[in-house]
Amino acid sequence: MSVFASLVEHLADLLNPLFHASATAAAIILFTAFVRLLVHPLSRASARGQKAQARLRPRITELREKHKKNPEKMQKAIMELHREEKVSPLSGCLPSLFQLPAFFLLYHLFSNSEIGGETNKLLGHTLGAAPLGGRWADALGDGGVFGAQGLVYLVLFAIVAAVATFNYRRTKRQMAANPTPAVGTGDAPQVPGMGAITKFMPLMSFMTLFTVAVVPLAAALYVVTSTTWSAVERAVLYRDMPGVNGALATAG
Repeated sequence: MSVFASLVEHLADLLNPLFHASATAAAIILFTAFVRLLVHPLSRASARGQKAQARLRPRITELREKHKKNPEKMQKAIMELHREEKVSPLSGCLPSLFQLPAFFLLYHLFSNSEIGGETNKLLGHTLGAAPLGGRWADALGDGGVFGAQGLVYLVLFAIVAAVATFNYRRTKRQMAANPTPAVGTGDAPQVPGMGAITKFMPLMSFMTLFTVAVVPLAAALYVVTSTTWSAVERAVLYRDMPGVNGALATAG
């Protein structure tokens, strides 16, 4: 972790002439962008996989109809089709999983008062008036919602709410264009439990508001930057998926 702390400090030193007291916050945003660039090939592969699934949908529908009286055989046939076409039903999870280490590094770095037996000087760095090691509860106790620290969080909440609303509209429109069969019917989804997940999926973006409120501000910056990046990236990568163009028009 001390190596990672040194990396953040050196990056902040480079950005200091431009961002001064908020140089460390800018370094975190830049670090997040670098992580997202590294993960971008996985995001592109995920988009190709999900587009391939969309192309397979007519064949999957045929298999469900053919084996509707034998759910186990239906599941095997669908999974075999995915293997033949080299399409993973869970490919969309990979970009998120590969970002978790970077998030937890930032979380722990700005949650510890000491690093390598020495005082963690990064905790004193700020974004505006809010310390990067602080949380929203700390801001509420120092000036309230509209205090100097509270306003920093209000800006972050506003960004997250805007991105979440964009994602919500886009996901709802795409799901309407590509409905998932209900559990318990002859058209049961190929992945167990996927029906419940898809019902909750449009609201998942709003959970980011809770994350931003409870983690250190440095980790919150990572989350806000990453989710904003994801929204733009997915809008570009999935622009030719059914339902996406309509969602973009609605959001705009």
